[in-house]
Amino acid sequence: MPSKSDYRQVVKQAVHNEATFVKATFSGRRRGYEVPWRRATLRPVLLRGKRYLQVSHLDDKQDTTRNYTGRDMERKVDELLDMPFSQIYVATTEGDIQVLISRKGTARVQRAKAEEPRQEPELTHDREKTRLIPEGEPDLLLQALGIQTQDGELRSGKRRKFLQINEFLRLIDETDELAMLEPPLRIIDCGCGSADLTFAIYHYLAHIRGLPAHAVGIDIKAELIEKQNALADELDYDDLQFEVSRIIEYEPEFQPDMVLALHACDTATDEALAQAVRWNARLIFSAPCCHHHLQAQMAEQPVPNVFQPVVRHGILKERVGDLLTDSFRAQILRILGYRADVVEFISPEHTDKNLMIRAVKRSELENYDSVVHQQMLAEYRDMVNFWGVQPYLAQLLPTQLSEAGI
Repeated sequence: MPSKSDYRQVVKQAVHNEATFVKATFSGRRRGYEVPWRRATLRPVLLRGKRYLQVSHLDDKQDTTRNYTGRDMERKVDELLDMPFSQIYVATTEGDIQVLISRKGTARVQRAKAEEPRQEPELTHDREKTRLIPEGEPDLLLQALGIQTQDGELRSGKRRKFLQINEFLRLIDETDELAMLEPPLRIIDCGCGSADLTFAIYHYLAHIRGLPAHAVGIDIKAELIEKQNALADELDYDDLQFEVSRIIEYEPEFQPDMVLALHACDTATDEALAQAVRWNARLIFSAPCCHHHLQAQMAEQPVPNVFQPVVRHGILKERVGDLLTDSFRAQILRILGYRADVVEFISPEHTDKNLMIRAVKRSELENYDSVVHQQMLAEYRDMVNFWGVQPYLAQLLPTQLSEAGI
C-alpha cells in the first residue's frame, strides 16, 4: 500500500503534467478531522495566453475560485495535500487516479486506464455547473448502482437518474439545516423501493460531507430489502440498513432527524408524513406519487360551480385533485410547526408527478393564539369546507391537529 509520500508524489506528478492533466478533486474528510471546504476542484485554464491552475473551493455557503501559476500553483497543491481530505480524484487524458485515505493517513491508490482516447485538457475559463456528486469522476456508489462506468462516464440512459440524485441532494443541502444537526444524522426512508436515493443521501453525508450518519430504509417488499442490504454490505456501508415493514407500523430504534418519502404511492405518503410528525423529525422530504384518496372523495361530492369548466375535463380534474392533496399536506405541516414549501423535484418532461414537499421544523413555534397561526387554521378550514373533503393526513393526526386548533 502506498505511503503518504508516495500518493502525494503520484497526485503532484499528475496535476503538474501539462500534456495530460484534465481535472482533480479533493473531497470528504477523515473521521475526527475538519477541512475548511467540502470540496476543492482543480483544472487548467488559459488566461491571456498564460496557463494557470484554477482552484474552486466549495463550502456550505458558496463556491469561490482563484487562479494560480508558478510557485504559487505548487504551494497550493501542497496545501491541499496537507489537508485531511479522505478522497482525491485525478482525471488525465490517459486515465484516472483515485486515492482513498484512511483516518490514520494510510492511502489506497487505484488507477484506471481510459477505455477510449480522451481529448486534451479543456482550457476555457468558463466552469461547468457544480454538482454535489460531480460528473465524470469515478464514484463507487454510482458504479454500484449501474449509473457510471469504471472510468467515471455515465452509462447510456442513466443521465436522468444522475441528475435526479443531484437535484435531490441539492434540495436537501440548500435548507442549510445539515450543519445544525448533531451527528450522527439519523435518517428513515419510508417506502424506499429501489433505494437509489437512500444510498445517495447516506453516501453524500458520510463520504462527501464527512458527516457521520445512520440511515434505515423500510419497505414491504422483502426481496427488495434483501437486495439493498446485500448492496450495503458490499459497499461497507455499516450504518445503512434496510428493514421489512409497513410505514404506519414501523417503530424506529432512534428519533430520526430526517424522514424521506420518495414516490410513496397514494396514502403511503400521508402515513410517512404522519410518522415524521409523531417522531418529531427536524426535516421531511416527500415526493408524492399518485393521489387516489382525495380523488375518490371529490368524485362523491358536488364540485363547486366555479370549478365546473375545469373538472369537466378528466385530466384537469385529476390534476386539481393532485394539487389539492399536496396543498392540504403542506398546510397541515405548517399548522403543526413546520416551515413547508412545495418545489419542483425533477423536470416535468419526465413526469407530471414532479413535486416535492420540503418541510423544516421551526425552531420557535407559532403561538396557537397568534394572528399567523389563526390565519393558517382559517385557510385550512376554508379549503375543507369549499371542497367538502377530509384529507387522509388529517385523519391520521387527529390529536395533533386538535391541539393545534383544528
